[in-house]
Amino acid sequence: MPDFVHLHVHTEYSLLDGLTNIKKYVQKIKALGMTACAITDHGNMYGAIEFYKTCQKESIKPIIGCEVYLCPTTRFDRNIENRRNNHLILLAKNQQGYKNLMKIVSIAHIEGFYYKPRIDWETLEKYHQGLICSSACIEGEIAKLVLENNFDKAESRAKDYQKIFGDDYYLEIQSHPSMKNQDIANQGIIKISRKLGIPLIATNDSHYLNKEDSFAQDILMMINTQTTINDEKRLSMINCPDLYIKSAQEMSESFPEYPDAIENTVKIAEKCNLDIEIGKWYFPVYPLQKGKTINETLKELTFDTAKELYGNLSEEIIDRLNLELDVICSKGYANYFLIMRDFIDWCEKNNTPTNTRGSAGGSLVSYVLGITSVDPLIYQLPFERFLNKDRPSPPDIDLDVADDQRQNMLYHIIDQYGKDAVAQVCTFGRMMARGAVRDTARVLGYEYAIGDKISKLIPFGSQGFPMSIEKALQITPELKALYDTDPEAKKILSTAKQIEGNARHISVHACAIVVSPTTINDFCPTQIETGGDKTITQYEMHACEDVGLIKFDILGIRNLSFLRQAVINVKQTKNIDINLRKIPLDDKKTFDMLSNGNTMGVFQLSGDGMTKWIKELKPNRVEDLMAMVALYRPGPMGIIPEYIARKNGTSPIVYIDPKLEKYLKKSYGLLVYQDDCLYTAIELAGYNWVEVDKFRKAIGKKIPEEMAAQKEKFIDGCIKKGYTKEKAKEIFSYIEPFTSYGFNKAHAASYGMLAYRTAYMKANYPVEYMCALLTAESGETEKVTDGVNECRKLGIIVSPPDINKSKKGFIVEENSTSTEKMAIRFGLSGIKNVGDAAIDNILTERENNGNFLNFNDFCLRVDSQKVNKRVLESLIKVGALDQFGDRNALLSYIDKVRNDAEKSNNKKNSGQFGLFDTPSKTTTKITPPPDNLPQVEPMSEKEKLALEKELLGIFVTENPLLKILSPFEEYGFPKISAILEKQADSTVKFAASVNRFKIITTKRNNSRMAFLTLEDETGKIETVLFPKTYESFKDLLVENRAIYIEGKTNLREGNLSIIIDLISFEAPKKSSKYNFIIKVPPKTSQTQLMSLNKLLKKNPNGDRGLIILPNGKNIPIGYGVNYSPSLQQQIDEILNLS
Repeated sequence: MPDFVHLHVHTEYSLLDGLTNIKKYVQKIKALGMTACAITDHGNMYGAIEFYKTCQKESIKPIIGCEVYLCPTTRFDRNIENRRNNHLILLAKNQQGYKNLMKIVSIAHIEGFYYKPRIDWETLEKYHQGLICSSACIEGEIAKLVLENNFDKAESRAKDYQKIFGDDYYLEIQSHPSMKNQDIANQGIIKISRKLGIPLIATNDSHYLNKEDSFAQDILMMINTQTTINDEKRLSMINCPDLYIKSAQEMSESFPEYPDAIENTVKIAEKCNLDIEIGKWYFPVYPLQKGKTINETLKELTFDTAKELYGNLSEEIIDRLNLELDVICSKGYANYFLIMRDFIDWCEKNNTPTNTRGSAGGSLVSYVLGITSVDPLIYQLPFERFLNKDRPSPPDIDLDVADDQRQNMLYHIIDQYGKDAVAQVCTFGRMMARGAVRDTARVLGYEYAIGDKISKLIPFGSQGFPMSIEKALQITPELKALYDTDPEAKKILSTAKQIEGNARHISVHACAIVVSPTTINDFCPTQIETGGDKTITQYEMHACEDVGLIKFDILGIRNLSFLRQAVINVKQTKNIDINLRKIPLDDKKTFDMLSNGNTMGVFQLSGDGMTKWIKELKPNRVEDLMAMVALYRPGPMGIIPEYIARKNGTSPIVYIDPKLEKYLKKSYGLLVYQDDCLYTAIELAGYNWVEVDKFRKAIGKKIPEEMAAQKEKFIDGCIKKGYTKEKAKEIFSYIEPFTSYGFNKAHAASYGMLAYRTAYMKANYPVEYMCALLTAESGETEKVTDGVNECRKLGIIVSPPDINKSKKGFIVEENSTSTEKMAIRFGLSGIKNVGDAAIDNILTERENNGNFLNFNDFCLRVDSQKVNKRVLESLIKVGALDQFGDRNALLSYIDKVRNDAEKSNNKKNSGQFGLFDTPSKTTTKITPPPDNLPQVEPMSEKEKLALEKELLGIFVTENPLLKILSPFEEYGFPKISAILEKQADSTVKFAASVNRFKIITTKRNNSRMAFLTLEDETGKIETVLFPKTYESFKDLLVENRAIYIEGKTNLREGNLSIIIDLISFEAPKKSSKYNFIIKVPPKTSQTQLMSLNKLLKKNPNGDRGLIILPNGKNIPIGYGVNYSPSLQQQIDEILNLS
């Protein structure tokens, strides 16, 4: 068999122009008996490291390359003429060639991108060392010139390439009989080769693995070009079904007259000897003071900050710091911690709160440096889980920052370490099961509904375990039946399976960045993000780490944004400086608020399910919040009732073994965290931290062989420690299921602390906190609605936009009738059709020249181009100009006032004034005429509310739903937000307003049924009335009318809906629980509530009552009361309602 090496191969990383999976490609090369192969994706090196490692694993020589695009003039020209480009193959011979290839590819993307990433001749001349070059396919420059019958120019250009690359320049021929012009190009190229002595190579321009994959490749091309199989002029390879990985025999048979073209591929492979160092780390350079080492600097800073934090250092603190510093410095990680400290220092100076995730919370060094937020000594967080001398990989600290400050922080990092040394990390979007089915159906020309129907039968996967089409066919009978009986469905699914999992596009990782000690391009090629301006790597996260780049995870978190803004708001309103690291951790107001279920807007603790448990738990320490963060997840959730019972003393505290009390005391003897299991293995089975980490991974992966080996090791260890085999098995049975779903304690501690901080700010500074929350969530209508509803519960007035008071976002302002005598004013940016240019113009004018006096004054002073008629209409309709007159009158007056303002401004600008104009000598300011509004029908309150909802997305002044649903308020029915949390097939009884309904006729028997959208102040839910039920209740379907509903929840296509069984305008009589209701107004004191309780107890009888607190909480009165009008009068006096 002749030897041959594939040197022109496209993988899936040619993004919708290549189907080949790297692992399968290398395995096929090995199966074909070949010893080397190349990767040459279009214009990028995305798959280079994955390819290199896979080849190394299979003992195949990897040849890293790229098919680049060479533009005819300079890479900086961006015009239609220069859009035409030529393909060129570049292969790295050695380390120098590899670095130059990374540089070339980066330049193509960053400097030369114009439809394609392009390089020019200058780039090629500058970075050609260490590279082998071939003329590529018929899209290469030499082939094109041959096909244009410009043989002399082709020969001349071949000499130019030869001049640069010398013996490393090759002319490329291919055999594709069905490809137009291929043979003509080959003959011309061979002629040049023989004349100039430039060696030939044979390639196959492979885009897919096997011959039978050609149709799937065509599907990819159609997805790429957004065409369908019915488009006659589409770009297609279907007529050339030989672009696959051929055997050496097939390639040799394709070129029987040119054996040298086959032999030269092997010679090129022999020239290529690239060794990429995998697994060595290159830390960024931290600036040091003269005369100090990196380790000395870290140790000095650590102990200085520890003294600032603790005062006198105890022996425990000193020993722990020395232990950690010994590990950190001996492993060469001091740089990493100093850089993280630099990040934190910037955050502190820029009022940006932070939080860390993961096992880093176990490091006392990290805590005293401010990197983490929880003291590992207090919360018993192990350092060894984070770092130990036997751990092969560097530390990995996940840092959360305020999402509105993340980009500013990245700018700081770029300034500090250099623009060329910092990049965000890329990630790849892939063709997942549902998307692959939809895309395949579309390009095959099927109606959208067909692809949609099939895709919706594919269940969703879980995090880290995506659903595949193959698995879906196994577990979904309806899908399997469709596959077996419907030829169209079978064709779509079978084809979709071939493209499923392929890389589809490149994007930016949510948090990962890399910082290099030199330029990033010494380690990794880069490019500019699609549609943006950020520099990103071409290697994904794991590949970046493989080549030695140090990754930092910096994630923008919304909760930290409004925590930051809340601190700023408090400084502005109360002149109080809040240091979140120093707030008291035993604040009674905070824990009382949580115990009452007032959790909206509190990190990790909001949501009906969590709130229910928090109310039962009645937390009084941060550890309780940490435990709930860890337990409120599938799996450990079943432990919550026992945790609450033990905390509240209704269940005894027992330990698996007395030796574990020191670890489990704060969790009342229960295994709450994954660390608890690890401590059990260490304490009872004699594991060390290296062994216990392997134990955690083995159990977590659920690999039977590894689990069995660890179980045996654990039991043997317990026996050596003096336990019986039976007791050892019993202990293992406790921890085995928990190890796989247990939560990292340091992670839970960090999240629990952040939960406490947000709760503290809300409990102690509710107005400032809610204003910050509304500002942070201003782009999401539903969340703003929730925030406004929460403000109402807290007695905080949210005022609508006002042209003389509002700023861009939400602000706190004085209001004597609101909680703490402060209200929140809606910002102008929340109004639809009012853009930044208009807002900036309005605010600048107001700031420079004072409030607007009337409508004429406003129109005279603002820029009519920026504040155009549409902007004016929106401002009027939403009520921002109400101080100037009725909305209908202002709307009728718009055209006249705009015309008058334009004339006046033209007059002012030209310096012309009439007989009665009286401009001062020092200003051209015009005194505005009074508004002469027309007499029209005033806008009704109903119209105002409708426009408010239309232009702000929510009801601000009043939510009409509360009025509509008020007849059902006393029954305490669950809200829609709580129903949406329920499981499928749950029985529900609730009240809601009919938002809209649609009646349809069924195909089966022409009977009628209805779909209803129901809503309350917490959300909306879709419901269905089947024909029989519809006939019974069709007369009760009235829009904007409150109804009582009974039914069952139904989960379909991932969405919860309700199948209605009963509708009524009234609640069942048995639902009426209370004879009277007391609504407690905002700002009612504890003393008033105690007086109320005393009054009610002095009037015993059989009437049942309900107290509704300002936060919306319903409290049934636990005793009978003799309710009467005179008693109500006394209640009103106590609550200042009379």
